[in-house]
Parts: sequence; structure tokens; C-alpha cells
Amino acid sequence: MLLDLKAYLEKRGSASIVDLSNKFRTPPDALRGMLAHWVKKGLVVRHDFGAECGGCKPTGDCGGCGVSASFEIYDWIGPQG
Repeated sequence: MLLDLKAYLEKRGSASIVDLSNKFRTPPDALRGMLAHWVKKGLVVRHDFGAECGGCKPTGDCGGCGVSASFEIYDWIGPQG
């Protein structure tokens, strides 16, 4: 599955953790562990735009909604195969 994940990102260029979870029918936490392998090798970079969320609450705090996971993006930066 590690190589399938690599091939998918390599072909698409980038994908959210939600997209990857749906594609591979695997929980996001399990995918994060596999993606960490490619991040460590310098072939994938992780962007977490959810941290920039202004929040859903009137106080501006994060509402803890599931939407923030869709802002967790993984980009392929390695050579194209």
C-alpha cells in the first residue's frame, strides 16, 4: 500500500488526507503514518491549512469540525516517475 500511495500522489501531484482516506479506504491516522515515510524521504510535503482557520465560533476558536481535515494536503515534490 505504501507504493500505491506513492504512485497516487506522484500521478495527482497533491491530495487531501480526506481524498486519500476515501481512495484507499483507510483511516486518516493510518495514512499519516505511511505518508510520514515519504515526508521523511523528502518526496512529499505536508501542508496543514486548517491551522489558519478563523474558526466557526464567535470567539474565533476552532469549532473542532471535521472540515479542517480537508485542509490537510500532501504534495508530491519528488521526481516524476
